[in-house]
Amino acid sequence: MKNLIYIFLLITSTFFAQNGFEKGNELYRKDQFKEAVVAYESVLKTKKESAELYFNLANAYYKLNKVAPAIYNYEKALLLSPNDKDIQNNLAFAQKLQIDDIKQVPKVGFSKLIQDFTSSYHYNTWGWIAVGFSTLFLLFFIGYYFSQTTLLKRIFFVGMFLALLVIVLSVTSAIFEKSNYENDKPAIVFAEITSVKTEPKQDAPDAFMLHEGTKVQILEALDNWRNIELSDGTNGWIEAAAIKEIK
Repeated sequence: MKNLIYIFLLITSTFFAQNGFEKGNELYRKDQFKEAVVAYESVLKTKKESAELYFNLANAYYKLNKVAPAIYNYEKALLLSPNDKDIQNNLAFAQKLQIDDIKQVPKVGFSKLIQDFTSSYHYNTWGWIAVGFSTLFLLFFIGYYFSQTTLLKRIFFVGMFLALLVIVLSVTSAIFEKSNYENDKPAIVFAEITSVKTEPKQDAPDAFMLHEGTKVQILEALDNWRNIELSDGTNGWIEAAAIKEIK
């Protein structure tokens, strides 16, 4: 009986979520952006999410000139679909509305080469690559074991070696990317303007000011304060209420 109730609730929530999404799309096409935002947000309240939903919600906020919510939802969409060009392009347009012009410190050296390589795929994709080449390794091993000629044995042996090499590379890349993902704690400034302090207390001197839409990295949490770092390496303490975490 409990299973039937659960299935019924799941089907019902899925129906209402889909209905809310389509309603949001219809309102967006009619240029009723505020109403579209309400419709899309109602879907999120049902715990349903997708890259398309966040993308459409971000577009509606962008049309309303809501900088922080637009950037935030584009970033949420990118988490689910990191290689989507439309999301990347629209995010770039939204970022042009920011007041803060934070320069990004370019990474150089061997570590950058490794990061560029491993970040070419999501850690789940690296995992599936490892699974695929594990299957290929098994097939090569079977071929090697049952081969009757020296030439075929050599071919299958080389195939086994190459497959094993890719497996090790894929697993290592997956672990590296998983670690980066877990250590990456981005957030968007939602306060229209807020001061970043040198210490986690209200009467501490201001380090600098930030405006809505700026992306920061959270390094540490202490009560209602967050130690943040900008893309140029600058860091300080900001009130937790002034930002919204993307993950």
